Amino acid sequence: MPTPSPLKCFLDIPKNSDFPIQNLPFGAFKRPGDSEPHLGTAIGDWVLDLTILESSGLLLNSDFLFQGGTLNQFMAAGKLSWRAVRDRLQELLSASTPTLRDDSALQERILLPRAGVIMSLPASIGDYTDFYSSREHATNVGTMFRGKENALMPNWLHLPVGYHGRASSIVISGTDVRRPNGQLKPEEGAPVYGPSRLLDFELEMGFFIGPGNELGTPIPLRSAPDHIFGMVLVNDWSARDIQKWEYVPLGPFLGKSFATTISPWIVTMDALEPFRCTGPEQDPAPLPYLKGDCEASYDIKLEVGIRPAEASDVSIVSRSNFRYMYWTICQQLAHHTVNGCNMQPGDLLASGTISGSDPGSFGSMLELSWKGSKAVPLDHGEERKFIQDGDTVVLRGWCESEHFRIGFGEASGLVLPAI
Repeated sequence: MPTPSPLKCFLDIPKNSDFPIQNLPFGAFKRPGDSEPHLGTAIGDWVLDLTILESSGLLLNSDFLFQGGTLNQFMAAGKLSWRAVRDRLQELLSASTPTLRDDSALQERILLPRAGVIMSLPASIGDYTDFYSSREHATNVGTMFRGKENALMPNWLHLPVGYHGRASSIVISGTDVRRPNGQLKPEEGAPVYGPSRLLDFELEMGFFIGPGNELGTPIPLRSAPDHIFGMVLVNDWSARDIQKWEYVPLGPFLGKSFATTISPWIVTMDALEPFRCTGPEQDPAPLPYLKGDCEASYDIKLEVGIRPAEASDVSIVSRSNFRYMYWTICQQLAHHTVNGCNMQPGDLLASGTISGSDPGSFGSMLELSWKGSKAVPLDHGEERKFIQDGDTVVLRGWCESEHFRIGFGEASGLVLPAI
């Protein structure tokens, strides 16, 4: 179990808060009335404005990493800078440090209620890659479309499979998602054009790249942790009917590129370190470049809820855990760059749909409804096979010990009708 932290914040932080002083995730937000984003950290029900804090000189030697509205410069600064800033923030927010605790005028300038700010994308995302790294998910999908005997493709147990996604359609939690149009292929007859009928969510997590690598120079597995800034929740929305018709022979395209929702606060790897755990056994053993001491996973509890248009609460349809992932984030990064592919600060890599062995842990409606063959019950007598217009899909994630909780907030999106 994680070791209890002696840290205590001078602010009143509820015990079940996603954002205690042990977390301090980073994000971008707009202050009321402002058009340009500031950078900040979440602490309880508050946002601490790092753009103003840095300008005041209280972050010490931060080299103006929090100006400009995105975290890319801070991401590029590397692990020593990340850790120094986080340590300094914990010091300033500590109940034993008077600097901020006793300065009500400064507090008024740099502490804002979280409910009163508008969150922005935390980084300028140059590239986005989505992996396919849950064995249970890959097996479920393969079984549906190819049969149990050929569920996993021959390469799947040897390398982290992935595809290059569309960075321009990544949106922050709370952004509406428009049902996409595209080509659909009926069981019989020619393809037709129209709105997707099989809109789906995919429960995923993503990690942001910090320092990049030169073109032609791989990132070895042992060095991967130095290049990973932190993690977010990801809903990789999918139009299953568009995807089914278009994906042969080059893979996902319009069925994926219309929207990807992420949570706004990036949780650092230092905050997640107490929850490091062992992932699934990998058999056959990976090739040497994918095998080493950086293969650990993280015990991150995950859930997906659906809130229909007229409902006030979400109905939980899936409870899963990041620890189910077969390929780790370090292995994903090492494999992605083994050919010399260059990463840049702010690039986003997503895990792929996260499913466990229990049906209640499946990470997509495709699996939960088993390709639409059975209805998934919601509260108050409703049910779903796929996502309907007016539904809001809400992803949540957190790590938890007896003493504190490290949360990600939520990644939510309301589905609007196709145009």
